[in-house]
Order: sequence, then structure tokens, then C-alpha cells
Amino acid sequence: MSKRVLIGMSGGIDSTVAAILLLEQGYELVGATFRTFDVNKDAELSNTKGCCSEDSITAAQKMAQLLGIEHHVLDFRDTFNQYVISNFVDEYAHGRTPNPCVMCNSHIKWGKLLEAADMYGCDYVATGHYAQIAEHRGHLYLKNAVDTIKDQTYFLWMLTEENLRRTIFPLGGLTKTQVRQIAYEHGHVELSKKAESQDICFIPDGDYAGFIERYTGKSFPVGDFCDTDGNVLAKHKGIIHYTIGQRKGLGIAAKAPYYVVGKNLGTNEVILGSNDDLFSCTLTATDVNFISIDKLTEPMRVKAKVRYKQKETDATISPLQNGDVSVVFDEPQRAIAPGQAVVFYDGDIVVGGGTIV
Repeated sequence: MSKRVLIGMSGGIDSTVAAILLLEQGYELVGATFRTFDVNKDAELSNTKGCCSEDSITAAQKMAQLLGIEHHVLDFRDTFNQYVISNFVDEYAHGRTPNPCVMCNSHIKWGKLLEAADMYGCDYVATGHYAQIAEHRGHLYLKNAVDTIKDQTYFLWMLTEENLRRTIFPLGGLTKTQVRQIAYEHGHVELSKKAESQDICFIPDGDYAGFIERYTGKSFPVGDFCDTDGNVLAKHKGIIHYTIGQRKGLGIAAKAPYYVVGKNLGTNEVILGSNDDLFSCTLTATDVNFISIDKLTEPMRVKAKVRYKQKETDATISPLQNGDVSVVFDEPQRAIAPGQAVVFYDGDIVVGGGTIV
């Protein structure tokens, strides 16, 4: 008897090719597309683009019909709003730089989707993520994808071994070029050539500050740009408009470029400095999850990174008494931003990760 798999489908190339591969491997597929956000007349927010938009739901339904598989639209709007959108807004309002994809993976794709898998009698869930699962001595580990450019393990550090036991990543052993070729060979020519979007799904225009103001119904007051010595340089247009490391859009003419190096919510100040001021060797991470080890009890050498596109860098992680983890990099890292994830690796195996505080 074939195993039943609930596969998340966006109508895009990755989930489509993942479905094609699973069907070829003999799995019985059930397609699922999430309704996570829609038009909110009060806040003037729309979801016409992105992986869970109305357009993607229609595209996924058509693709499921073409593939001849059962398909369901799952309404996760309340959960998505609570754990992803509200968290995003709250984090930004408190001066941090959140990572909504991590929250979505934890609470939607390996939260609500697993619940739906049980409801539809499915043994596994599958997604189009570029990641792999490795097994050693009866334990499962999250492993880098073959395509190092597309590898998405940075967004999956909150998964548990229990999650991995019910997960299939069909694309983990392929490059993006190979995925496009598979789509092309199966007649999905237009899909195989479609460019990828890097935007947050519920903010397709990339205007985070505008989204937050419309969502909350309030504006954020102007304040002072200050240098690292506390001297006032100019006025900023609201603290939510700026992120650590930002250079563009400051509106300050100076001999040397300024960068955002810090934010002080108490005084509503945005701190500006030089590029050198952005580098640090240390950080503290909270809400830590370990996958390849049960618990961190002593200092451990790892590779670590503090943003998705960054190359892993040598570091030492050490446990703190409150359950947090101290991270000390061998070389200074640029623009470490509170609210973002730091992820730890042992070779190509994900040790775990946490949220930078």
C-alpha cells in the first residue's frame, strides 16, 4: 500500500516539481494550499501576490487537477495572523528585525499542516524547500541541500526530530537548474522560466513600514538621528523605517556614508555610524532549538551564520544559565540584527539555532 503524503502547493515551480517527483516515486498525494491572508478593508491590505495569495490558490488548484491529485484549501488565517503577521509587526515596533519565514515554518507548515495531515490520513508532509534529511544510528538530522545557493535550512532551525520523521523534501538533492529542467520536461514551460520573488508573502511591495502603519492604524513619530557619540545629526521619519546595516534612504549628506548601527526605542533615536561600527564578534541567542544534539552542556565549535545568504563562519557556542546561548565568532560579523536567526552547523548538518537578542 502506497504512503499518503500531504504536500504544500503554491502553484509555483518548486512545489509543482516536488509533487511530480513524489508521484513518480509511487506516493499517494493530497495537495494543500494555505489561505493565510486576504483583503482587509480597514487596513487596506491585500494578498494578490505571494506563495499563499488568491492567485497562488487558483494556480495550485489548476496544477493539482493537471496532476490528478486531491486538493484542499486550508484556512489558516487566524493562526497566520497570530503567529506570523502580529509577531512581525510587534517585533518591528520594538526595534527588532523579525524573520516571518521561520515563524511560518514553525507554526503553519510544521504546525497546522501536520494537523491537517492527520485529518486527511496522511503519513507524511512534503514541501518544496531545498533541504535534506539524513539518518544516522536511528536519529534523523536536518542537512544542507545539494544546491548551496538555494539551501533553505536557515529557515528550518526550529524543526524537531519528530517533525523530520514525518517530512519529505523532494528537492533537497537537486539544483534549481535541475528543478527547472524537470518542470520543462513535464510540459510546464512557462513555470520553468518564471523568475522568483524574494518578497515577504504578505508584503509583496516590500514597504514594511507602510504595511505596519496600515495594519496597526497608527503612525510612528519622527525622532533624531544621532551619531555614536550622541550628537544629533538630523530627523528620522519614524523608527520602523530603519534596520541595522541600512545605508540607503537616510537622507543625510556627509563626507563618509552613514549606516544604521542601533536603535533606542526609549528615546526614539536611530543611531548612525560607520561601516566599521557594524562589526561584532559576539551575540546572545534565545528561544534556542537543537536538532542534532539533545542539549548544549559545554562550549561547542560550530559554523554559524546570522543571515540567509551569508556563508557559515567558525564560532563557539556556549550555554548560559537561563537557557540562552552565547555565540562568539572567530571573525567579526557585520550587521548582527536582534530578531533575526542565528543558525549553527556541524559540517552540512544543522545543529540548531535561535533568535538573536
